[in-house]
Amino acid sequence: MRRSVGRAAIYGALIGLATAAVAEAVRPRGGTTALVDWDQVRRAARARLETPSLDRHELDAAAKGYRVMAVELEKPLLKFVGGLPKGTTMPRFDALDRVGWLDLNLGIMRRVIDPVLEAGRVPNSLLVEVGRTGVDHYVAFMLSFIGRRVLGQYDPQLLGAEPIGGDGLYLVETNVEEWGRRASLPGEDLRRWLILHEMTHAWQFAAHPWLRVYMEGSMRVLLDSVTKTAAPVARIAAFAGVLPSQWRVMRQVQGTMSVVEGYSNLVMNELGSKLLPGFDQLEAAYRERSSGKSPLEVLIWKLTGLDLKLQQYRKGEAFCRAVFDQHGMKVLNEVWTSESHMPHLEELAHPEVWYRRVIQA
Repeated sequence: MRRSVGRAAIYGALIGLATAAVAEAVRPRGGTTALVDWDQVRRAARARLETPSLDRHELDAAAKGYRVMAVELEKPLLKFVGGLPKGTTMPRFDALDRVGWLDLNLGIMRRVIDPVLEAGRVPNSLLVEVGRTGVDHYVAFMLSFIGRRVLGQYDPQLLGAEPIGGDGLYLVETNVEEWGRRASLPGEDLRRWLILHEMTHAWQFAAHPWLRVYMEGSMRVLLDSVTKTAAPVARIAAFAGVLPSQWRVMRQVQGTMSVVEGYSNLVMNELGSKLLPGFDQLEAAYRERSSGKSPLEVLIWKLTGLDLKLQQYRKGEAFCRAVFDQHGMKVLNEVWTSESHMPHLEELAHPEVWYRRVIQA
């Protein structure tokens, strides 16, 4: 009996402590807060970056070299993929170090996410502070993980009300130099190869204005599903991206982005094999880089969903390769005619179904 009474007293004390802890955790502390602290994200991400900064003169010299290469490559690129509308030009390349890439992408994320965060402000409490700290560290980890690996980027300035300097083309010189040195790659050929990929992205958006409109419209639908959801449960579901209306939009965007990336890889490799003496070495090194991940990197890719995105992009490249090999560039370029000509997500694995729907219809 005494033992059971003792247990009851212990359980009662534990329940009391737990109740007090929960009450303290959710107790309003005045005011409201957003669920991401961008300054904290930047500090935490920067602390994880190895060799975060390069000398300004190094970056300026690298950017100058990129621009010379881009001018040389633009004519064969446009001859292969198609021209640009009158009065349209390619963005200039810039060189970034890892901190520069971090700041660029924090700016992109804030441009898109800040309206959602402001609409979803919540009352201050200890629980919210703990949750925000977790979100901050997760975002910082993801940015630092990618920031040590990404080689190039095209920023189409989506959802930019007042673009500063317009679209941007970048190579992350820190990572390009590091990979080139480790894999003993020809430096100029490596940079030309990457420039072909990013310039193809710029052409996709510059030559086909509907693509920007479509991407921005899709993003606004997803953002509106969060900011215009009133009920708390529905708002949480919207933040998590699990509403049926969101699925439909995300599946469409996934199909489009898979083609955007797959097409650029196709162009990069087709032109690279013709223009770059070191192409075979570059392609072999890239395959090794993609497959030679450490067990920890494999785990991170799987846990964060990056692995699924990469698989989707590979499907997009396989789709573009199949159409190109079977029917040529003219037929493949039909994907850029309009949103309706883009393959559906399930058509990526069945390009003949897309061909019958779009070309033979």
